[in-house]
Amino acid sequence: MCGIAGIWGDDDESNVQRMIEAQRHRGPDGHGVHVHVNQGVLGHTRLAIMDPAQGQQPIHNENRSATLVANGMVYNHPQLRRQLGDDHEFSSDSDSETILHVFEDHGLATPRLLDGMFAFAISSNNRLILARDRIGIKPLYYARQGAETLYFASELKALTPLAEDIKEFPPGTLYDSESGFHTYYQVPNQIPLELDFAVHIRRVRETIEAAVKKRLLSDVPLGAFLSGGLDSSIIAAVARKYMPELHTFSVGIEGSRDLEAARRVAQHIGSTHHEYIYTADEVVEKLPEIIYHLESFDQDLVRSAIPTWFCARMAADKVKVILTGEGADELFAGYTYHKGITNHEALHSELRRSVTRLHNINLQRVDRMTMRHAIEARVPFLDTDVIAMAQTVPPKLKLKTGDNGQRIEKWILRKAFEDLLPPEIVWRDKEQFDEGSGMVDLLPAVLDRAAAGIHTEGYAARFTADRLRSNEECFYHLLLREQFDRPEAVLANVGRWQLD
Repeated sequence: MCGIAGIWGDDDESNVQRMIEAQRHRGPDGHGVHVHVNQGVLGHTRLAIMDPAQGQQPIHNENRSATLVANGMVYNHPQLRRQLGDDHEFSSDSDSETILHVFEDHGLATPRLLDGMFAFAISSNNRLILARDRIGIKPLYYARQGAETLYFASELKALTPLAEDIKEFPPGTLYDSESGFHTYYQVPNQIPLELDFAVHIRRVRETIEAAVKKRLLSDVPLGAFLSGGLDSSIIAAVARKYMPELHTFSVGIEGSRDLEAARRVAQHIGSTHHEYIYTADEVVEKLPEIIYHLESFDQDLVRSAIPTWFCARMAADKVKVILTGEGADELFAGYTYHKGITNHEALHSELRRSVTRLHNINLQRVDRMTMRHAIEARVPFLDTDVIAMAQTVPPKLKLKTGDNGQRIEKWILRKAFEDLLPPEIVWRDKEQFDEGSGMVDLLPAVLDRAAAGIHTEGYAARFTADRLRSNEECFYHLLLREQFDRPEAVLANVGRWQLD
């Protein structure tokens, strides 16, 4: 987990150094730059997870004809190393170095062979390769300056001083400076399978457990966010099965439902639990910084980013890798609005759409809030095997009608893991992070104090392209504009769940 940056078509090292400095929070453990004379510059800021002693970047191959900078984690790198055989000389145990040697053998097919979350750049023989993971768990942005020069970086804030027309690099995509953009993955659109529900339950359990186990690979301490909701509780309970000690982390306002539920789960699974209670004054103080790092004004995203920020800050004192429960609602129909979709085909289609939209909404929140505090977030529910499996589960088993006539969200997920958790957690009503943590209850006090003297009447009419939905969102929009000297490029890249 790190930050990357670079220029292609210009070898101005100073600009790359500026981009790296803007992303220094993503990697305090080391910094490096490679200058490809008369062609480009690759830069890297490192958060050391795998082989902390030897995994510095940029990484060169044996004869220095190819150089890589990468952000993320490749979970199948041990298997890939074995497949590469003795033809390659490794200088570290880093998963990132494996990407470079796979590229030597497989070229543009490399991203298809990687199981993980990543964004990487490779310079080889006057050629630049960029790639981003299938779902967009790790961020990547790019901008062109004229016809010849390309800039890229992990965060928008690194590019705004240098370029105007900044775009998000699409998930599941590779860019080759010789042949352009290539899509190598799309979220599958599989037909649900009519199997016995017990078979579906077993497949859900086995696939998710495998995804969690795979993400326990780390050379540094690893923990889990634990809101007390179903999704994070499942991840923590499974991880605890395979770890002698697991640190879990929860935040909320005094007396919030999440704090109480998380304590219950932590006691049940035997984790070493930590919690933090935040106040309206703290939120007011930290809100400008949160929005700056979030790079969004979307009110739903900001609301959930606030507790994530405090939870990541607390976790950073104990661990460098954190497991989170993002993705379960999109795969197994966990949101309230899903209950209003009564047509099974329409629900199936909506769930697929929502997974394809995560890259610049919920996944952006998780990445930015954790990386601000230099910890790596891993999302087991968004393993591509889990995504493919979940699409084969009939919608009627995701939203199942109970004896009382009410539709139970994520029914099959609850059934698959009901033996691991207390019944009151398994069957707890769905609450979004900002609700269960008490953030929604705290909002009136936060906005009254923070927005005092700021008049949003007519503000939305000044920024019609940004489709501001409320006075609250106008305030977040204003704060974001104040954080950047050139905010237009950031505003143009804000993802909207309900509006896009």
